[in-house]
Amino acid sequence: QVQLVESGGGSVQAGGSLRLSCAASGDTYCYYDMSWYRQAPGKEREFVSGIDKNGLTSYADSVKGRIIISRDNAKNTMYLQMNSLKPEDAAMYSCKTVRRGGTRVYCSRPLEVWGQGTLVTVSS
Repeated sequence: QVQLVESGGGSVQAGGSLRLSCAASGDTYCYYDMSWYRQAPGKEREFVSGIDKNGLTSYADSVKGRIIISRDNAKNTMYLQMNSLKPEDAAMYSCKTVRRGGTRVYCSRPLEVWGQGTLVTVSS
């Protein structure tokens, strides 16, 4: 079973930077798309950025130009470099992974896993 652990959250001033990490463990035979979501108090969870198993990236319009997603497949870790942070970026950031096939039969079975989240606060 895949497990995700986020880290790197914290408190920064507006204009500052943070680098979030999402470490995956539990499976080395399947391929996974990975993504970041965030949820601010009183708001719905929203997509932030994603990176598929081939490295293709996508971003929400609200973060384009300020955030860079990347992954290190050798370390089974995804990163979110957040720059020029704004108060509206404050939220609980969670990573998600979706299985997309692999070298074992079970890799074709659907699987979606979420991490517990890491909190980002941005002061103005």
